[in-house]
Amino acid sequence: PVYALCIAAAFLIQWIAFIPAWLNRTEKFYDLTGGITYITVTLLALLLTPGTDARSLLLAGIVIVWAVRLASFLFLRIRNAGEDRRFRDIKQSFGRFLLTWSLQGLWVSFSLAAALAAITSTLRLDLDLFAAIGFLVWLAGFAIEVIADRQKSAFNAKAENKGRFISTGLWSWSRHPNYFGEIVLWIGVAIIALPVLRGWQWITLISPIFIIILLTRISGIPMLEKRADQKWGNEAEYQSYKAGTSMLVPLPPKK
Repeated sequence: PVYALCIAAAFLIQWIAFIPAWLNRTEKFYDLTGGITYITVTLLALLLTPGTDARSLLLAGIVIVWAVRLASFLFLRIRNAGEDRRFRDIKQSFGRFLLTWSLQGLWVSFSLAAALAAITSTLRLDLDLFAAIGFLVWLAGFAIEVIADRQKSAFNAKAENKGRFISTGLWSWSRHPNYFGEIVLWIGVAIIALPVLRGWQWITLISPIFIIILLTRISGIPMLEKRADQKWGNEAEYQSYKAGTSMLVPLPPKK
C-alpha cells in the first residue's frame, strides 16, 4: 500500500503543478517540479514505513542529494536561457503538455522503483557489501554527471564558444558523459536495494534498464544527436569529433 501511495503521489504532484504551468504556458518549473517530486515521494516512503533502517536512510539520502543537485542545476539553466526549446510547441497544446507532465510522473515512478521497494520492504538487513559497492557505483556516476554538467556550463558561459560544441574534458571521451553518469548512479541505487527485494519487488530492478532504454533509444541521446547533426553536421571538425568520440561510455578518443 505504501509503495502504491508513493507512485500515486508522484503523478498527483505533476497534475497539480500542470495547472499553473498550463495557465501561464510555461515550462520553467518542469524540472524543478521533478526534483521536488523525487524528494517528496522518497520522504513519504520513509515516513509511512515503520522501522526505518540504515539501508533505507542511505537510499533516501543519495536520491535526495541527486534530486536537489540536478533540479537546481536544470532550473537555473532554464532561467538563464529563458525557455526550454523542447516545450516551444508542446506547451501550446493542452493534451501534449499534460502528457509531458504525466510522463514525468512515469519517469519518477520507474527510476525510483527499486529504491522505493527497498525503503518500503518489510525485510530489514544490515548494510553489507551490496550497500558498499552500490554506494561507490552511485558516487562514481554522480561525480561524472556533476563534472560533465559543470564543464559544459563553463564552456557555454564563454562568449567565444557561442554556437560551438564542447569537445574538452569528459566530453573528449564521451559525447554524452552526463547521461553515462546518470545511468551509472541509478545502477548503484539498484545494487544497494537488491538484497532486500522479494517476490514482486524483483520487477523494480527494471529501473536502471528503463533509464538506459529511455536515454539511449527514446529521448535524451537520439534527440541531442539529431540536433547536433542539424547544427554542426556540415562541419568537418564536428564530423571528426563524432567519428573519434564514444557516444556514451567514456573511452580514450580515437586518433
